[in-house]
Amino acid sequence: MLIRDFVPADCDQLVEVLKANLQFGHPEIDGPEAMLRVCDCDAAEFLVAEEDGLAAGLIRGVFDGSRAIVSVVSVHPDYQRRGIGTALVSEIAKRFKAKGANNLSVVAAGNLDLLKKLGFKQTIRIMTAYPIDGVIGESSGGE
Repeated sequence: MLIRDFVPADCDQLVEVLKANLQFGHPEIDGPEAMLRVCDCDAAEFLVAEEDGLAAGLIRGVFDGSRAIVSVVSVHPDYQRRGIGTALVSEIAKRFKAKGANNLSVVAAGNLDLLKKLGFKQTIRIMTAYPIDGVIGESSGGE
């Protein structure tokens, strides 16, 4: 297994990983164009786990100078239970620590067992505004 930086050629395989885990909600957030934007973001880390020459998993997160937050961790079901998720979380944590982070939060969907094994505690609820227009008053979505 190789943990490496995302490259644009990974997009199609990573979309399949996300879809296989029911984590592909919106193309504009999770699709190839979004992946390329994340890759260009200085605050972001976007790592890929490569196994058998394929992109088998990914992790994305940002460090804003105070908080390090992982927004997605996903490993293709055919490659789960091989230590790939653990390796991805460990590597992004090392990178964020090198930038000055002393904490790491994960926005997690689905099975939390891996994160609990790694010492994460459930502490907050995450609420999402999608599309964002309702928050900035550009649509009438209620209160």
